[in-house]
Amino acid sequence: MAERSPATRRTLWLMLSLVFAFLYIPIAVLVALSFNQGGLPTVWSGFSLKWYASLAGNSAILSAALNTLIVALVSTAIATLLGTLLAIGVEIRRQYGSGLEALIFAPMIIPDIVLAIALLSFFSLLDFTLGLHTIILAHVVFNLAFVCSVVRARLKSFDWSIVEASADLGASAITTFRRVTLPVILPAVVAGALLAFTLSVDEFIIAFFTSGAGRASTTLPMQIYSMIRFGITPEINALATIVMAVSITALTLSQRLNRGVIGQ
Repeated sequence: MAERSPATRRTLWLMLSLVFAFLYIPIAVLVALSFNQGGLPTVWSGFSLKWYASLAGNSAILSAALNTLIVALVSTAIATLLGTLLAIGVEIRRQYGSGLEALIFAPMIIPDIVLAIALLSFFSLLDFTLGLHTIILAHVVFNLAFVCSVVRARLKSFDWSIVEASADLGASAITTFRRVTLPVILPAVVAGALLAFTLSVDEFIIAFFTSGAGRASTTLPMQIYSMIRFGITPEINALATIVMAVSITALTLSQRLNRGVIGQ
């Protein structure tokens, strides 16, 4: 491969810098203004943590945060269990066509608005009362595909002969899974769970369509949307910064585990 000239490298670095600036300068501004002492969201008037303190006394935000945590934890637990079992089942079968692949990954590809309408129609057809439970079920649907894809990436390099050897030595299927299969795929399972948790915390469209009325089923993204309709305030910036920090932390941990999975 021919070596690029200095002028070409400078041009590429300039383009890369412009892309990163376009992506991250607005986020940096949001984080900085969340520490703004004044009430105006776009004029800096001094450093202060009062907007973060005010969040602690806002009952609507605390209720939404609790709902978000419940939805994220429960949906992640269910999606991780089902997604891991699905990944193992598909890889054990091995002979699968493009149709099965499409069914597994359809929730990842279908636009959120389409999936949200489909789930709302499904719940209405079954005469489900909308609430926190329907948000959880909806999040399981799309999180399952993400967990499955991460675990399958680990299973692609899994040596199935050790499972056969365990069975030949008299171990039951449950014992083999618990002491042979699970320790090998555990980093991928945890990485998939962290990814699912991140997606669930951030998700708005599907939760908006499948939630019930009132505060009992309002999540943090929905609460931010209801607040931002009346204008951007430093309190919204502070809340968005906290949500972003939680998401980045979970996503970073997931990527670190994923690197270990791919490297094995």
